[in-house]
Amino acid sequence: MERANIVITVLVIYQVVLLGIGFWASRRTTDGKDFFLAGRQLGPVVAGVSYASSASSAWTLLGLSGIAYAAGVSAIWVAAGSISGMFVAWWWIAPRLMQYSRTHDHMTLTDFLAHGAEGGARRAIVYLSSLVIIFCFVFYIAAQFQGAGNMFSSTFDMSLPASIGIGAVVIMIYTFLGGFWAVSVTDTLQGILMAITALLLPAAAMISVGGLPGLIEGLHAVSSSEQVSFVAGGGFWFAAGVIVGGISIGIGTYGQPHLLVRFMALRDERALLQARWIVTFWYLAVYLGMILLGLAGRILLPELGDPETVFFNVNEELLPPIIGAVLLAAVLSAIMSTADSQLLVAAGVIAHDLGLGHLGRASLLRVSRVVIVLLVAAAVAVALYLPESIFNRVLFAWIALGSAFGPLVFLRLAGYDAAPAAIVLSILTGFSLSVLFYLMPDTPGEILERLAPFCCAFAVLLAVRKLQIAAPRPETA
Repeated sequence: MERANIVITVLVIYQVVLLGIGFWASRRTTDGKDFFLAGRQLGPVVAGVSYASSASSAWTLLGLSGIAYAAGVSAIWVAAGSISGMFVAWWWIAPRLMQYSRTHDHMTLTDFLAHGAEGGARRAIVYLSSLVIIFCFVFYIAAQFQGAGNMFSSTFDMSLPASIGIGAVVIMIYTFLGGFWAVSVTDTLQGILMAITALLLPAAAMISVGGLPGLIEGLHAVSSSEQVSFVAGGGFWFAAGVIVGGISIGIGTYGQPHLLVRFMALRDERALLQARWIVTFWYLAVYLGMILLGLAGRILLPELGDPETVFFNVNEELLPPIIGAVLLAAVLSAIMSTADSQLLVAAGVIAHDLGLGHLGRASLLRVSRVVIVLLVAAAVAVALYLPESIFNRVLFAWIALGSAFGPLVFLRLAGYDAAPAAIVLSILTGFSLSVLFYLMPDTPGEILERLAPFCCAFAVLLAVRKLQIAAPRPETA
């Protein structure tokens, strides 16, 4: 009971701070550009850390440590995929997208995707992109609410519906109040807390198992040969599937609207140069820390029924209640930092991209806030009435968005353009194949689901472009 009271106190204080940030940010939000892009004034710390925390979600603290616990050292390829995806995004995509969006005054990713198209062709791209984003984000946000609900219900013995409702309402309020300012500043606070957690808990676990020598010796004592192999003990093709499948997770990075919008909101090139190093060190600390936690947790607690509880169990086993409560707040941070960013992007899709902010006398800002309320309600309903594995749902949405939008992002930023029909076909190909391969049996490393949709969508863009170049041009008089 004493531990529960401490956790409640810490979480209440934490939520009050977040709501305070929301009220502060509401005073800086005067128009749509402030609400969706923070006036294009994001500095390096806020941009870098908020990007990292939004990209990670609870999947990193709970899922990655759970993968390492269950699969062993081959989980390193999952971390490598996430880190490589971040690296390409910040070193290649970010400078180009920042400049491109400023030049053409884009406020959302859909603006960027539909650039150059007019009339019915533009509407087709906007509507299709919007539907893909909303569909994926409702399920993605529902997964975050479900994760928050599971944490509240297991810690405080609350009912799951009440737990999901509490987490959803807090996220909705500070997103509702301050838009991108509130989301970015709170995500920065949450990202810092996640980084501290990823250093503190793995360090305590490593000390408990006797450092690196103890980790290696202990893993061989409690693990199978597959779990101590970097390729999960399979033959050549199986090993290739594990490696390529893990690294392919990074491909999803290139089409995530809630991450790419950070590049559009950067203050200047100097902020970009500093932010990319901040986010790189954050990724290395958090992802490698969670791998070490999962491996050490296997030695400390070899009989866990659910690998994804290794974070909670090691936390309770090794740390005093007050510190453990702070680390639970970090888990909630991971969940909230993703959900709030996605709520804001989805609101932008409906209010800005679909033009609802221009109906009658309603302002873009007002309509956006109404949309956030409706999206929260939809995501809560999905979390309650369509139960599914949290991390399977997240991975599906991640791959679907990356495959639908990533190929066009690369092609356009490389200086090439595509016909509106090719863009529509590419988005349909990437998204529909993601759904199809998700429903099919897994391949080694899930390589088919993670890699094939992106490659096929990219091939569609290149093929149509090649046909356009080869086609004879009509003669002019």
